[in-house]
Amino acid sequence: MKILKALSFILFLTAATISAQEVSEHALGLRLGDSDGFGAEISYQKSVGSTNRVEIDFGWRDSRSYDAFKLAGVYQWVLPIEGGFQWYYGVGGGLGSVDFNPNSNNDNPDGGLFIFAAGDIGIEYLFDFPLQLSLDFRPELGILGYGDFSDNFDFDIALGIRYRF
Repeated sequence: MKILKALSFILFLTAATISAQEVSEHALGLRLGDSDGFGAEISYQKSVGSTNRVEIDFGWRDSRSYDAFKLAGVYQWVLPIEGGFQWYYGVGGGLGSVDFNPNSNNDNPDGGLFIFAAGDIGIEYLFDFPLQLSLDFRPELGILGYGDFSDNFDFDIALGIRYRF
C-alpha cells in the first residue's frame, strides 16, 4: 500500500511538472528587429518568481538616416499556452543615444540622448533542449530627449533567440 501511495504521489508530481509553466532561471541571446532599419540587441532574462522575469536588452540600431544605441529593461508576466508555447506581457523603459547622418533630411541633425517608457507583449516557444524562440511587439514612448532629439513613439518588433540555463 505504501508503494502504491508513493507511486501515485510521484505520478502526480510528474504530471504537475509537465503541465506547469516554465520560466527559465536565466536566458541569454539575441533580439533582432526594429520598426525602422535593422537592430540587434544582446538580451538577458532572469526569473523573478515562478511566473515573472526581468529582461534587459542592450543593442544598436541603424538606418539610412541615423545610428543609435539603446538600453531597455522590461518586467514581464509569463503565461502558458500549451505544447511548449507561452505568451508574456510587461512594462519597463530605458535610455539611449541617437546620431543622425549628415546627409539625412532631418530637422535634428545632431541627435542626442533620450529616455523612454515601454510596453511588451509576445509569444515564445521553448524547445525540449535549452533553446527559446520568441516574437514580440514593444511599443516605446519617448519621455525625455536631450540635445536636439526627442523620440515620440516607436513600434519595436523583434525575433528573439536565447539559450536557457
